[in-house]
Amino acid sequence: MLSCQYIQKGVLLPYPPYSIDDLITFLKHSLSTALSHFPALAGRLQTDPTDHIHIVCNDAGVDFIEAKARHLSIHTILSPTDVPECFKGFFAFDKTLSYSGHAKPLMAVQVTELQDGIFIGCSVNHAVTDGTSFWHFFNTFAEICKGSKKISNSPDFSRNTLFNSPAVLKFPAGGPKVTFSGDEPLRERVFHFRREAILKLKFRANNNDLICNSAEIFGKQRNDSWKAANGESNGKVAPLFLMKDKTAEISSFQSLCAQLWRSVTRARKLMPSKMTTFRMAVNCRHRLEPRLEPYYFGNAIQSIPTAASAGELLSKDLSFGAELLHRNVVAHGDGTVRKGISDWEKEPRLFPLGNFDGASITMGSSPRFPMYDNDFGWGRPLAVRSGRANKFDGKISAFPGGDGKGSVDLEVVLSPDTMIGLENDGEFMQYVSEISGCPPTP
Repeated sequence: MLSCQYIQKGVLLPYPPYSIDDLITFLKHSLSTALSHFPALAGRLQTDPTDHIHIVCNDAGVDFIEAKARHLSIHTILSPTDVPECFKGFFAFDKTLSYSGHAKPLMAVQVTELQDGIFIGCSVNHAVTDGTSFWHFFNTFAEICKGSKKISNSPDFSRNTLFNSPAVLKFPAGGPKVTFSGDEPLRERVFHFRREAILKLKFRANNNDLICNSAEIFGKQRNDSWKAANGESNGKVAPLFLMKDKTAEISSFQSLCAQLWRSVTRARKLMPSKMTTFRMAVNCRHRLEPRLEPYYFGNAIQSIPTAASAGELLSKDLSFGAELLHRNVVAHGDGTVRKGISDWEKEPRLFPLGNFDGASITMGSSPRFPMYDNDFGWGRPLAVRSGRANKFDGKISAFPGGDGKGSVDLEVVLSPDTMIGLENDGEFMQYVSEISGCPPTP
């Protein structure tokens, strides 16, 4: 991940019930206390004589930035269809590669004062943390600011794991280059999916065969019922719907991803023979045997690629793509994780972030991350947004919806033409709600 840019995620909060000067004081003190629990984030990267890269916990510190954008209000930045450019200015370390952590801080916090709100943006070196550890720190920072004397979950800094590899990834002088352009025109939009819409997608993905054959099954059921009434049945009446067991069931999120995969592929107007790929980042902490601690601090993710031709993906129903995604996620257990590490050690390489063939989608982040738990003492966040980092045509980030009722927000980054195609895709848009973000706390 050393060629990836710093993670940039942040929360939009209502204006606090005290002065901005007091807020800055509280935040600085809370950040300092939080770093005492996460000393690695206050360190720097170091390459030793054998070319291994370490984090030196030297307490060199992090950046804390105060900014003002009083001309912007909560309404003006949340109401546009596309995510406004102003969010990119709410974060430090713009376009900074993680390798730069040799000289630059591994983290920065920027607090931006708006007309009627506050945005707290956190930028963290992606070689140091994944999303799980990022939000663990963010939650701890907020918890301390709210007044907690004891943090809920302490990080685990164990390094006797498979991810502490003896392999060496050598770099040219000056370090690696970013693996994607970053100069292409893009549109960015947050699509909101209510829980009810996601459950409809899940039902479609899991019950397509039953839906298609429902008339035949229903007819057989009526016939069996008639036989039972006339004493001609063996007592067994066929059920209309046969529920899958839990391991076979396609999840809500996999169903949503499959619909996105289909619709973006259709919007791109690819040739039927063109192979498309959906990459999904997965947390490996619970996939290894023995498991890593849930709050293992570091980067414990792998990417699961799922491929299908455009023609096959679009000519078949939703369950086809959903089943492919589901099968690969379920199969990514201890053996697959270990093989991925072993293959990397034989040929160390940078993580190839980008859309190299114009037919890829990369799903990052997770609706399971506790983003809306970041209550700094005056209420839950109104919205979660990200900066410019690691964005290209086909980069998607999944956030939990702000309502706390099982909804999901997808932050979708696409070329302008593809975004127009997606917005005109009736199969996709029928599940989208206009509500994005959470209404202000009374």
